[in-house]
Amino acid sequence: MPDDSTPEMNEARKKLAERERLAEAGGGAERAARQHSEGKYTARERLERLLDPGSFVELDKLKTHRCSDFGMAEKKVPGDGVVTGWGTIENRTIYVFSQDFTVFGGSLGLAHAEKICKIMDLAMENGAPVIGLNDSGGARIQEGVDSLGGYAEIFLRNTLASGVVPQLSAILGPCAGGAVYSPAITDFIMMVEKTAYMFVTGPDVIKTVTHEEITKEDLGGAMAHAAKSGVAHLTAPDEDEAFLMLRELVGFLPSNNLEDPPLRLTSDPVDRKDPALAAIVPLNANKPYDIKELVRRVVDEGVFFEIHEHYAQNIVVGFARFGGASAGIVANQPAHLAGCLDIHSSKKAARFVRFCDAFNIPLVTFVDVPGFLPGSEQEHGGIIKDGAKLLYAYAEATVPKVSVIVRKAYGGAYDVMSSKHIRGDVNLAFPTAEIAVMGPEGAVNIVFRQELLAAADPARCREELVSNYRATFANPYQAAERGYIDAVIFPEDTRRQVIQALRMLQNKRQKNPARKHGNIPL
Repeated sequence: MPDDSTPEMNEARKKLAERERLAEAGGGAERAARQHSEGKYTARERLERLLDPGSFVELDKLKTHRCSDFGMAEKKVPGDGVVTGWGTIENRTIYVFSQDFTVFGGSLGLAHAEKICKIMDLAMENGAPVIGLNDSGGARIQEGVDSLGGYAEIFLRNTLASGVVPQLSAILGPCAGGAVYSPAITDFIMMVEKTAYMFVTGPDVIKTVTHEEITKEDLGGAMAHAAKSGVAHLTAPDEDEAFLMLRELVGFLPSNNLEDPPLRLTSDPVDRKDPALAAIVPLNANKPYDIKELVRRVVDEGVFFEIHEHYAQNIVVGFARFGGASAGIVANQPAHLAGCLDIHSSKKAARFVRFCDAFNIPLVTFVDVPGFLPGSEQEHGGIIKDGAKLLYAYAEATVPKVSVIVRKAYGGAYDVMSSKHIRGDVNLAFPTAEIAVMGPEGAVNIVFRQELLAAADPARCREELVSNYRATFANPYQAAERGYIDAVIFPEDTRRQVIQALRMLQNKRQKNPARKHGNIPL
């Protein structure tokens, strides 16, 4: 065997060093400079910023494509346009891939796909999250059906990994065609403003086919998908902020579906009282307020990591901690559409609830809901099936479920929002909570229609009837008497009560009937 000092070993070292240099150079200095001029990092620079310093271990660094058509045999770059491997975030193992736009525009060929599939297989086998940094022009045309097959292999793994290991996607550049469907199957999508785009067909194709003129930003930019389509869960002003947000998000999640989320030490007292909570929720049932202020006052150190902030704002979802333990937050937002449930908010919350249930993250629900949003647009748009998605998600969930009715809980929306009737574990209510089939005015119009028509003074009669109805139902006590509410609590005690409930439920074991899978109303 040759030793390090022999000419043979020296020559071997030179060959390896040259191949590694070519791989690390990617598309070359000029193309890297172009990335920087557009406010984008290179594939390797991104991994350095996302992962713990010095933790990245690369795999398949020298892999290249095997295509010989269209002159591709002479165009080979080690690594084939994607950097793959594993590293750590806060010392927890994370599998990663980072597409390199400087090599063939980040386009996906067979070798490129094989590298990503290897990473995903390792993540499944070892129970660790996958983070994909996407910056790709889509399928590599020169490789034809091999490229399409490569995409399908990734889609299959995304699907099989769903609910087994967390999958996070960062969109850091243009992603078109097949390049958008893999992120769409993953759990969370982060987009960088002004540089990231997602669309199945771009503006030029749309103009040719439909004659519609639209910019890339309006069609598939970060805010278009964050606020309108709901495709993007998070946005960031630049890549540095995106990586910080991804690191923070990972901190709330377990590594896989067999583990619990990591605990984090906190100096925030478990029994901390907050007298200001009593003033946040107005006594006037029709007056709006910001539910997020209430959430931040209850959770550890006021830290609430919101998901889907700009989409379906009549419901709020996100992650927080109670006594150091992760929890998923779902809360109606009276500041937007009075907190009504509608098509978009139901789907938004349902998907979040199902994610938390898949990964053993307890659910804490803050309820202030007047019902489902009325109107022909909602009915024709499918509010029945979409509202049923949220109902299904809560009923199916077996993680600990704690809810607090802070003001209104009317009609079917009361049932849907983690009520006792769909296996809510601990259901609490403020003393001013209202639990009824509908609001006093609407109920009086229906129940006392004949009395109102016959009354000598309809206005006074209505006022008295509304007052009586409110006295009967504008409180939590009928529900508490029936055991549908476990305790009526003072607002200032909310944090202590929620943490006590979560700790009591930490060893909860509940199973659904044996089946292949349910048939959620899609």
